Amino acid sequence: MRKTMSTKQLAANRRNAQKSTGPQTSNGQAVSKMNAFKHGIYSRDVLVRGKHARENARELRALHARFWEHYKPLGPVEEMLVDKIVAAHWRLRRALKAESGEIALNVDGGQWKRSRIHPRLRALEWTNWSMEEDPVYEMEGSALGNYIVASWFRKVRERVEREGELTEAAVQSVVFYGKPNCVTRKLEELRLKLQDNPEGLDAAALRERNKQQVLAYLDKQLKKLFLREEDCSEREKLEEESRQAAAVLPSPEVLDKIMRYATFLERQLYRAMNQLERVQRMRLGEAVPPPLTMEVSERN
Repeated sequence: MRKTMSTKQLAANRRNAQKSTGPQTSNGQAVSKMNAFKHGIYSRDVLVRGKHARENARELRALHARFWEHYKPLGPVEEMLVDKIVAAHWRLRRALKAESGEIALNVDGGQWKRSRIHPRLRALEWTNWSMEEDPVYEMEGSALGNYIVASWFRKVRERVEREGELTEAAVQSVVFYGKPNCVTRKLEELRLKLQDNPEGLDAAALRERNKQQVLAYLDKQLKKLFLREEDCSEREKLEEESRQAAAVLPSPEVLDKIMRYATFLERQLYRAMNQLERVQRMRLGEAVPPPLTMEVSERN
């Protein structure tokens, strides 16, 4: 049976405890703050000191000092418990950093991979594409693809301005991987159509008329491509924002691992805090009831 402590005994214990509250001078308190680094196994081993992963020892010392000042431990048991609290707190912060790192890796890594996709690189898979499998149609579905197709039209336009007409060589300059596409076919159709001269124009007038019609056609196509590129760019921006928002949540496997680790550390932290509170209350002469324990078993 637990013995009940009298009021006089309790008061005496409290008076005695007040006489042992730790060092009083500034030098003594400074030395006391470093005790955990001298004797605590956690304070020596909790830091990561790898080549590429190296934790900040100053931050850990500052954290120790704050908890040491708050709890003012006396004796090896209290010092050990404060050290366990600091170690659990430090490792819990590491778990949160791991979660942040995983999120950054998912978001940045996914964005980097998507930015590396290039319509020309995708087209390398189509070494045997037929006329129906025209790469331009897919390229027009992306901002970068529209930009590339527009660059073909700009190249043809420069040649028309320089040479004064749409030549067969200018048309062939935009052949995609050695094969014609819808751009080359339309340009070739236009070139052949312009050879007709129902008005009976002389060579110089026919050449100038053809040049202006080609330039008007090219400008019209460039305007369409510019508008399509803007639309695709806006859509891709919204899609990228959605992908990044979705990537903020780590994978179920990683999230489960981090959560189980954090839960384990929180239990260690709160257990050490409760134990330290009991020890310090007992040192101050308080009547502390025994801890409530519960044993759970499973029966089939």
